[in-house]
Amino acid sequence: MSLRPLFTAGLCALSCATLVRASQAPDWGRFRGPNGSGVSRARHLPSALDPQTAVAWRTEVPPGYSSPVHDAERVFLAACDGTQPVTVCVDLATGAILWRRAAPTELSALPRGQNSPASSTPATDGERVVVFFESCGLSAYDVDGEVLWEHPLGPFRTPYGMGTSPVIEGDLVLLLCDQDGDSFLLALDKHTGAERWKTARPEANHGFSTPILYRPAEAEAQIVVSGSFRVTAYSLSSGARAWWLDGMAWQAKTVPVLHGERLFVHSWMASPSTLGVPDIETPFEEALETYDGDGDGVLSADETGELGLSVLWFLADLDESGALDRAEWDLLLARGVSKNGLHAVQLGGRGALGETDVLWRVRRSLPNIPSPLFYQGLLYILKEGGILTVLDPLDGKVLEAARIEGAVDTYYASPIAGDGKLYTASHRGRLAVIDPGSDWSVLSVHDLGETIWATPALAEGRVLVRTQNALYAFGK
Repeated sequence: MSLRPLFTAGLCALSCATLVRASQAPDWGRFRGPNGSGVSRARHLPSALDPQTAVAWRTEVPPGYSSPVHDAERVFLAACDGTQPVTVCVDLATGAILWRRAAPTELSALPRGQNSPASSTPATDGERVVVFFESCGLSAYDVDGEVLWEHPLGPFRTPYGMGTSPVIEGDLVLLLCDQDGDSFLLALDKHTGAERWKTARPEANHGFSTPILYRPAEAEAQIVVSGSFRVTAYSLSSGARAWWLDGMAWQAKTVPVLHGERLFVHSWMASPSTLGVPDIETPFEEALETYDGDGDGVLSADETGELGLSVLWFLADLDESGALDRAEWDLLLARGVSKNGLHAVQLGGRGALGETDVLWRVRRSLPNIPSPLFYQGLLYILKEGGILTVLDPLDGKVLEAARIEGAVDTYYASPIAGDGKLYTASHRGRLAVIDPGSDWSVLSVHDLGETIWATPALAEGRVLVRTQNALYAFGK
């Protein structure tokens, strides 16, 4: 008898059990919904996101990359109005703005590159909403917009700004703060904002992933974190490290996906050579002998000019000292040999996991920013060019890979699913609804004509799409 139907049914049953356990919490109260899965219990979702006929309401909001989250009555998102970060609350039924609160401090500088000062998605448990702005830290409001507490954080040392989002789990607010030096995982009391524990992550450099929760059958709950070169799990109660697996890419952006005892974790980052910087292969001591002209024991941009490091010097000189020390040089070496991948990991081990815990891996045709999606027994990934790939979760075999016709574009938003449908949103605003399966097909594509960075959210009868100009609710 084939194990495939049993495996698929088991994963689906475990997924449903996870949703049932979380039934007291909002269905879409954090980035990518229940445990970051991108899968909703919502019903009566539209089969076409037509801006002419299917918009229940449209509300103009300031720009930002934050995805919407909601409780039963309200939608929350983060935005930046000029130099002022703000939290916005919108009525889920009507689209009316219920309140808007300014963060404690304004911006002193904008992030480098394409990031936004409002990249972090809020988290809500139905009684409060917690929002993170790297310019000031964490703030908590009640659902009517009254300040409950503030927990200052930063400044952070990261070349592109922060992109992680808070998670509310039980009585804790969790926040991953990976940066170039002094990375940490933080747990606060959700009622008071007081620190419960803080765990250093010395091996991690800047990254943008958001944690998920893993609950072993016979052990305490764990926080699973995708980071530089490594995926790691920590005790929810204490922050102690439980297990880790090396072999990831040197920069983490996506959210891991969990089903049962199997973890699907993906990380991708362009190699230094792809970014225009030659791969560094020379050990630090040899590099000093060759390039350290002034004999100060570090390597300046001028001394290493022939290596081409000045093209992206800010990615090499992490402490902005003007020169590279041994740790920074060793990181360049590690980046050069790190590998991108989508991994299926069998959980249940402790300490350092190894190759026997990796069930399969895929290294080609991977996304940059969109996170994987497990839905109805199949695993989906979405990459640039609108290429949607469906894989067998048992062995990683590609079952179908094709472009979403009519939505060939760059993608920063992750795919989501509910009510028997997949939803994708491209950077230029092309909204696709897909009939899932190993031979998936496109049900509809419509052009919204607005820029989208945020991942949509699902609510009963509603698909919430946040553009750089507005928040849309699609549905009857």
